[in-house]
Amino acid sequence: MMSRRDLHRALAAAAASAMLPAAASGQEPPGARNVVLVHGLFADGSCWSEVIPRLQAAGLNVTSVQNPLTTLEEAVASARRVLARQEGPTVLVGHSFSGMIVTEAGVDPNVSALVYVAARAPDAGEDYAALARTYPTPPASAGIVFDADEGRLSEAAFLKDFAGDLPAERARVLFAVQQPFHRALLAGKIGQAAWRSKPSYYAVSTEDRTIDPDLERFMAKRMNARTIELKASHLSLISHPREIADLILEAAGYPPGPRD
Repeated sequence: MMSRRDLHRALAAAAASAMLPAAASGQEPPGARNVVLVHGLFADGSCWSEVIPRLQAAGLNVTSVQNPLTTLEEAVASARRVLARQEGPTVLVGHSFSGMIVTEAGVDPNVSALVYVAARAPDAGEDYAALARTYPTPPASAGIVFDADEGRLSEAAFLKDFAGDLPAERARVLFAVQQPFHRALLAGKIGQAAWRSKPSYYAVSTEDRTIDPDLERFMAKRMNARTIELKASHLSLISHPREIADLILEAAGYPPGPRD
């Protein structure tokens, strides 16, 4: 029969073991099964084409949302429809403007982590444009042209300020698939900030000419995100796909290690 002292020791050991992180207790942490990627302005879903195969090679189910770029409500709804098709924990990833979408849609209970790639990360009800005005105006802003209510980036601004670290030939291909956005999209504000309750990760582009790098750093610090910095243009997901894929894999619970 176990003595009272031995019983107390056993209970204490069990409690201590329960408080250990999964890795320390010898158990594998529950990993995400899925990754949902959302693109921002001046792009379409193909902008993730360099990241997707790296995630698929790790065994993840990957979906790239085709953001309608009409209104924030419709853009969030498009991401939610894709999230509803996922089974199990899902990492939600946003680039550029779609950080707004990730921040709103990320409260979905199946979303296990958020990843921001040179992305907007407003707080609930925050006027992102007012926040951005407290930092230097990025050069790409001057290259936005409107045809009635549809906006797009000029070719010169796209090559220099949006995709500045890509070969011109590659950047022109991306320019060719650029999707125009509706002016109404820019007026939206989010109603809830998922980064306040979900583990968050942020990739800062130090050479960004579309969102000020110091603004990116501020947003990453405010959300207490696990942050990396890349010497990259706004399109780090294309110029540095390995690093972006590795950050997403980390958010999904994959152990660090050498990857192509």
